[in-house]
Amino acid sequence: VSKAVSSLVDEGYDVFGLYPNLSNIDEVKDAFEEVKNKYGKIDILVNNAGVSSATPFEKYTEEEYERVVDINIKAVCNCSKVAVDYLKENGGVILNTSYMVSIYGQPSGVMYPASKYAVNGITKSLARELGKYNLRVNQHCKGMIG
Repeated sequence: VSKAVSSLVDEGYDVFGLYPNLSNIDEVKDAFEEVKNKYGKIDILVNNAGVSSATPFEKYTEEEYERVVDINIKAVCNCSKVAVDYLKENGGVILNTSYMVSIYGQPSGVMYPASKYAVNGITKSLARELGKYNLRVNQHCKGMIG
């Protein structure tokens, strides 16, 4: 990822990259503070990190299960929780990404659709809870195209 940031900076774009462990709320807090210090405010959070696998259910390991949950669910909760305090200042948006397999399932790799189903619920619940603060919470549910 740092190679991508370097390339954009070389092309003249005002970007910088942070690489916190999204399942660690203290690292997430530090990253948000750094963004706020650099740009003065935070308007939007896009929860787009995700991991998947095609591991058959009976072959899932506990480590693989935890990896999917940490990135696909816990990271969404951590980043959203930290973002709310910044976004409440001026209104803002939390945009979560999900996937159509969260609705239809897939033939292998059960934890990915299960985790994205959780993101669907998080999105709907946060939208209801945070609307009173002038915060929008929406979701983009991607799918395969031919």
